[in-house]
Amino acid sequence: MSVLAALTVVRYTPGRAWRGALHMVTQRPFLARLPGLKFSRLLGTGAGIGFSAVPDLRTWALFSVWEDDAAWESFVNGSRVMRAYRRLGEETYTVLLRPVSWHGRWAGRDPFGPAATDEARLADAEPVAVLTRATLRPKRARAFWSEVAPVDATLRESPDLLLSFGVGETPWIKQGTLSVWRSGASMKAWAYRTPEHAEVVRRTRDEGWYAEELFARFRLAGTKGTFRGRDPLAEAGVVGADGAVLEPGRWVEAD
Repeated sequence: MSVLAALTVVRYTPGRAWRGALHMVTQRPFLARLPGLKFSRLLGTGAGIGFSAVPDLRTWALFSVWEDDAAWESFVNGSRVMRAYRRLGEETYTVLLRPVSWHGRWAGRDPFGPAATDEARLADAEPVAVLTRATLRPKRARAFWSEVAPVDATLRESPDLLLSFGVGETPWIKQGTLSVWRSGASMKAWAYRTPEHAEVVRRTRDEGWYAEELFARFRLAGTKGTFRGRDPLAEAGVVGADGAVLEPGRWVEAD
C-alpha cells in the first residue's frame, strides 16, 4: 500500500469552540505514540478560502501522513484523538490523499518521503488536491498579506475550485491551504495564467518571502464524514463512496 495523507477538519458548536483551541495543545502527546504515523500537524483554520488572516474559531484541523491504509484505519477506529473529535465536535470531515509529487520541507522534514510511492502521474483531466504551506519571514509578512486579497478574489471567481481550506500553525506566520480542483489542467491554468497569482509567485522568489515552503499534489483517495451537514466532494460528484471519479460541481468554503 502507498503512503496515505489525510486532512481531518473538526467543526465545533459555538459553545464548544474553545475545545478546538485546546486540542492544539492536548492532542500532541497522543499523536506522538501512534503506530504508523509518519508526520502530523495540528492546525487552526481561516475564515476565507485560501490564506486568511482571520481565524475560524469553530473549525480546527489535523494534517496527518500514514505509512499505509491499515495505520490510518487503526487511527480512525481506535485512537483517543478521533474519539475526542467525534464526541466533542459537531461534525468531522476527512479528505484522504495519495501524494503524487512534492517539493520543499515542513518543519525541516519531508512529510511524504523518501520517495514517491504512487507510480502513476496525475492526468490533466483528473481531479487534483494541492497543498501549499509556508513559513513567512517576519519582515516579509506585511508584503505577503497585502497580496492575499487580490488572489483570494480570483479563487472565488473560479468555477473549477471545488473545495478549499486555509490552515495555519502560527497566526500570520505559518500558513497553508489545501484546495481541490476539478482537474489538473484547470488548476495549472489558474496557477500559471492568473496575473494576480503570477505576481505573488514572482515577488515570493525575488523578495525571499518564505523561510520554508512545501508544495504537494495529491490524487483523491476518498472522503469520510461531513462538513456543514454534507460531504462536499461527494455531493459535487468528485469522489463517490466507491472512489469513482464523477462529474464535479462547485467549491464550498468555510465562513
